[in-house]
Amino acid sequence: MLEVIKPGLETSIQDYPGRIGYWNQGFPPSGPMDSWSFRLANILVGNDLGAPGLEAQYMGPTIRFTTDTVIALTGADMVSKLDGQVAPLWESFEVKSGQLLSMGPAVKGARGYLAVAGGIEAPLWLGSASTFHKAAVGGVDGHAIKAGQTLIIKEGLTGKSGYRVKQSKRPHFSDNKEWKVEAVKGPNDDWIDESGHTRFMKTKWKLSARSDRTGYRLEGPDWTFTEKAIDKLPENGDFPSNIIDQGYPLGAINLGGQTPIILVNDGPSMGGFICPYTVPSVGFWKLGQSKPNETLQFEVIGVEEAQKRRRDLDSICSSESIEKL
Repeated sequence: MLEVIKPGLETSIQDYPGRIGYWNQGFPPSGPMDSWSFRLANILVGNDLGAPGLEAQYMGPTIRFTTDTVIALTGADMVSKLDGQVAPLWESFEVKSGQLLSMGPAVKGARGYLAVAGGIEAPLWLGSASTFHKAAVGGVDGHAIKAGQTLIIKEGLTGKSGYRVKQSKRPHFSDNKEWKVEAVKGPNDDWIDESGHTRFMKTKWKLSARSDRTGYRLEGPDWTFTEKAIDKLPENGDFPSNIIDQGYPLGAINLGGQTPIILVNDGPSMGGFICPYTVPSVGFWKLGQSKPNETLQFEVIGVEEAQKRRRDLDSICSSESIEKL
């Protein structure tokens, strides 16, 4: 078992791909923000790539192990220590009963992942163990882990230590606090005029501190609109970015007034604002690892290119990316 000494900042149980098929009923997929790092952590310890593990954001937890097991840490560098000694990142290693793992503040990246051989035991809710905080579902009792809580490890898998992710197969975290993120036009790109599109692509958008797993709020210049957004029927609303309620794609860059908000893992499924662009799933790991006050610059690509990049990423998340130490 895992005994939570300190919970960190909203550390939660997540699985991959999350809660699929219920967004139209108000339950988003949730799941890990950086599924690249999450999947590789599970593969390192011998789990199925989607097994429940821990996602820590900005500040990691302190955990005491009450059984011998094998673990892996991936994602953000949280300068983790095992009994005071620096613990390896992107490697699987043994821990003994009674040892203490301390995951500190993220010095590079934003979200760190802990996989345990066998995975963490958590009830499935609508087919997933992923925690959705706002509706208090998934995980254990639907909330982030708490001090004094005990997490159970699934039995039946001893795990494998002494493996690492090949250097070339790990995500590269920005050194200059700038991220280039993929974006696809639509579904409402025809509501933005040409100068608005040009401004969107050239701007280095600042990630606001008012961001979470529901939405990433961006700070930057004002948008400009086509006639379609201005001369419209009254049921569409007064402001140019208002529209009759519509379904939102996951990753939609949702324009509320003049403020773009990227709808991420725990985001809403519909509403009355336009979405001129959408971040495809291949770009989500970058969102998951970006911090407030860092900047995002968007690379506009087509749907087919986005799909190709996602297939390439999925191929990396396999045992072919693992090597023996």
